[in-house]
Amino acid sequence: MFKYVCKRLLLLVPVLLGVVTIVFLIMRVFATDPSENENILGKYATEEVKIAWKSKNGLDKPLAIQYVNYLKGIFSGNFGNSYRTNKPVMEEISERFPATIELAIMAIILASVFGVLIGLISAVKKNSIFDNIGMAIALIGVSIPIFWFGLIIIKIFSGWTGLPSNGRINSVFRPEDGTGFYLLDSLLQRDFEAFWDAFKHMILPAITLAMYSIAVIARMTRSSVLETLNKDYVRTARAKGLKENTVVFKHAFRNALIPIVTVIGLQFGSLLAGAVLTESVFSWPGIGKYAVDCIQNSDFPVIQGIVILTATSFVFVNLFVDVVYAFLDPRIKFSSKKGE
Repeated sequence: MFKYVCKRLLLLVPVLLGVVTIVFLIMRVFATDPSENENILGKYATEEVKIAWKSKNGLDKPLAIQYVNYLKGIFSGNFGNSYRTNKPVMEEISERFPATIELAIMAIILASVFGVLIGLISAVKKNSIFDNIGMAIALIGVSIPIFWFGLIIIKIFSGWTGLPSNGRINSVFRPEDGTGFYLLDSLLQRDFEAFWDAFKHMILPAITLAMYSIAVIARMTRSSVLETLNKDYVRTARAKGLKENTVVFKHAFRNALIPIVTVIGLQFGSLLAGAVLTESVFSWPGIGKYAVDCIQNSDFPVIQGIVILTATSFVFVNLFVDVVYAFLDPRIKFSSKKGE
């Protein structure tokens, strides 16, 4: 197990190097010149000011030299400074990344619970009204645009229930000197009023972000459980006179978990990377919304830092899923040799 994890961590290096290279080239070759952006140097910046700014940020050097200098900075832990704020990139990201992680965790919990439940019921009650309703929900979840769904639930539920539709927490309750995870910080500080306020702010964006994942997980759960229910060992368990609940949960569902866990892991990685629309609709101060602002303002260092962080998170999520496999199915062996 330890050797397997170490090998996967080593594979992280070429993957991230490829991500860095692609993003760097896109930012330098296809993106607009950041010195021409009014939000960086102002509307009336002269050519002399622009040339001096490019020289200061190393943008006047050949592309190959810029790339090598950027790699040197990354390996030393320096991702550069934001063009707009002149603050270190990692400082800018660390202020916002906890908001995205917190929202993604809440969304994947909702998606896992409801997705697995809908898929399991649909599989056990195949071709029944429960199956039809469950698959209709899954079809809607896959088809409906996230931004449109977010606007709809704001229109319906925000006014009806009084749930907040923007921001993370009321400024009165904002925890200070914490981890950046408001739910955790408020609990650690035993400020239950702040916890409830932060939780209410998270309900609508979490539901919106989870909708697509619920549909994907439900479809995979139904398919995987149906396939397992047709196995010989399940028929044998029924022939022995075991209760249906025992057959479904102990024999069928447990052996169907591996593809379900795979999808949940991939969906969590996607939620971290794809929360842009949800954060924009609900004014959620995470890295998704911040990335859009940086793209509009040609803030290359921050964009590159966000992509690298997101790619790293995705790889570690996949590594965690692979490790979970060993606990779900002891037959799985971690080996680099084919056929073992």
